Amino acid sequence: MPRFSVIIPVYNKEKHLSKTLESVLQQSHADFEVIIVNDGSTDSSEKIIKTFKDPRFHYIKQENQGVSVARNTGIKAANANYIALLDADDIWDHQYLESINTLIDSHPKQHVFACACTIESSGATHSPIYSIKNIVPNNTYTLSYFTSSFVNTILTSSSTVLHKSVLETIGYYNPVLRSGEDTDLWIRVGLGYNVVFLNTPLATYRFEPSSLSNSPKQVKNTLDLDCYEKHIANHTGLKKLLDLNRYSLALFAKRTGNKKNYLKYKKGIDQKSLNKKQRFLINAPSFVLRSLVSVKGGLEKVGLQLSTYK
Repeated sequence: MPRFSVIIPVYNKEKHLSKTLESVLQQSHADFEVIIVNDGSTDSSEKIIKTFKDPRFHYIKQENQGVSVARNTGIKAANANYIALLDADDIWDHQYLESINTLIDSHPKQHVFACACTIESSGATHSPIYSIKNIVPNNTYTLSYFTSSFVNTILTSSSTVLHKSVLETIGYYNPVLRSGEDTDLWIRVGLGYNVVFLNTPLATYRFEPSSLSNSPKQVKNTLDLDCYEKHIANHTGLKKLLDLNRYSLALFAKRTGNKKNYLKYKKGIDQKSLNKKQRFLINAPSFVLRSLVSVKGGLEKVGLQLSTYK
């Protein structure tokens, strides 16, 4: 049995797929299998996958059913006890699995492991910032997902490893969701488990403005945040995290002219959860918001990263 099962869902990722798969092959820790789930790609993704002949690679092809179903397919086919998630356009440092393996060995009672994740957008890379007090580079922490993820999430779909029992306990990805499926899973993880987090950037997330998670068309079929309100009393930081996600969804809805969803998400927010910049934007006219988003995009192209979360 391999130590890790690397799960890679693929849908039309020909641009970055080769580099993603190569980053797995280059791992210093070699005790893994790779389960690639082709979710009905219509580009050359399948051709690229088939050029990788390593016996540790296993290929599953299915009709397009969405990334949640694709990930679930891969997870259920996994032979290892540790599930290493990786998106088909992201990459790992060659020491990623070795570092996670060290975390597992040094924290035998824990089940969820992650590392810092660099963000690459418009050709520029940005160091991650987290809401962790007195955080030190290259140190390891055992954290609450909720209080640690107000700025950037400490769990991502390319920098998280879960013991398979976690998913058997809390459930798999929600197959109905076409947006926010990661956040939905992370919230359920946070309700039951702490996260062993290594503050070393060993994964790189490629932010694509045209990707599914950033598409205005996906404001519907997104996660139900209200269902987690009943857990607020028992989990510090959960209410604020829910409200910050509502804030993000409300801005998305306003920017794309979806007044119904904008009002729905805004209504559920406790204004105390937001900072001054966030309160300004959520109440600003739509044309002001669109203009600021355009300016932000322009600045990112020259390497300036702006965020209302810090």
